[in-house]
Amino acid sequence: MNNNSFVIYIVEDNEWYNKLLVHNLSLNLDYEIHSFFNANDLLEAINNKAPNVVTIDYRLPDMDGDTLLTKIKEINSSIEAIVISEQEDIKIAVGLLKAGAYDYLVKSKEIKERLLNAISQVRRNSNLQNKIKSLQKEVEGKYAFEKSIIGNSTAIKKVFNLIAKATETNITVTVTGETGTGKEVVSKAIHYNSSRKEEPFVAVNMAAIPDELIESELFGYEKGAFTGAASRRKGKFEEAGSGTLFLDEIGEMDINFQAKILRVLQEREVTRIGGNETVKLNCRIIVATNRNLIEDVKEGKFRDDLYYRLFGLPIHLPPLREREKDVLLLSKFFIEKFSKDNQIEPKKLTERAQQKILSYQWPGNIRELKSVVELGLVMSSSDRIDAEDLSLGENDVLPNVLLDEVSLREYNRRIVNHYMSKYDDNTKLVADRLDIGQTTVYRLLKEDKIKNK
Repeated sequence: MNNNSFVIYIVEDNEWYNKLLVHNLSLNLDYEIHSFFNANDLLEAINNKAPNVVTIDYRLPDMDGDTLLTKIKEINSSIEAIVISEQEDIKIAVGLLKAGAYDYLVKSKEIKERLLNAISQVRRNSNLQNKIKSLQKEVEGKYAFEKSIIGNSTAIKKVFNLIAKATETNITVTVTGETGTGKEVVSKAIHYNSSRKEEPFVAVNMAAIPDELIESELFGYEKGAFTGAASRRKGKFEEAGSGTLFLDEIGEMDINFQAKILRVLQEREVTRIGGNETVKLNCRIIVATNRNLIEDVKEGKFRDDLYYRLFGLPIHLPPLREREKDVLLLSKFFIEKFSKDNQIEPKKLTERAQQKILSYQWPGNIRELKSVVELGLVMSSSDRIDAEDLSLGENDVLPNVLLDEVSLREYNRRIVNHYMSKYDDNTKLVADRLDIGQTTVYRLLKEDKIKNK
């Protein structure tokens, strides 16, 4: 049996009609057809090799269609069954469809066209399901611990151990660490290695949402709830379903909104803006922050009751400077990935380049390393990446935005864009680093967007 063909089993006790069905379906050369005259022979064949679809004569000499359908689904629930009957009995048809039959066809002049259409639909659905399964395997492989989180250091092995514990339960997880240490990657590794892996992973950057929009973004809203609400919209809590909701930069949440989040987490339900209906929640919560939440609690910037509700299992990601020689493993990984993505030959780091990488403190952590290594790969004019090809430190980068003679306002826009890129669009963190108001950051970003239209 060809593993790439679409396999169809036909069971029909009438010899002439059996040959007719085989002939009609054999016109499609992609179909591999096997026919049977009784239910027991069919079931024996299914036990040996499962087909993609079975056509069932409703009245067979050794078994009725209801019983045969049940037995087929017990053997392999993924096999689609199309029941063919001499009588147009609505009650029987409905019962069979409820029991899992894909379609119910009546023997008539149109049987050829209807059967071909039904099987064509089954095949399209089968191809779609295969693609989904393939993507799921790809995602699961991508986020296997050893593939998504590169390193052999003592510090990262402790992280692996905690991730494994997190995948075994539904406990809330708090991932902490400096910007660029891979908090979202760890969160995805937890999700895609847990029992919820086939459900959605919904990520929300709390720092990137303006305070006035955060409630509608997380809770959703009903049609007409406010100006511009033309239709109902689900919030991120609902979108996550039975999957995982990842709240990044949770420490940037406005103190006034924290009470509403606390209530949602306690009650495990949410009410859309402008609505009265409560929606029950079943999602897992993973939060991440680069802040010291304990200090924020002491300073009154973060509610202590929300902190203890969220805390759960803490996973702290060490900065790259504390991960021994992981920096070289990561460099090699980024070089190979960038080379593969851009269809170029990978290059090796010279001894001097490796020493330069090892001696640097990497304030931007893994995100900074990735950018530096990829740029070094592009800048190298030989088959190796040397120390001179690696541009390290903010002083090598920031002056590039100030090379042209432009207005002070344009300088401001460029600097803000540089810091937004560096700090992963965290407007509050950018505002803190530049010692300006968050409103000013929004204004400069808006001006830049209008200018580049």
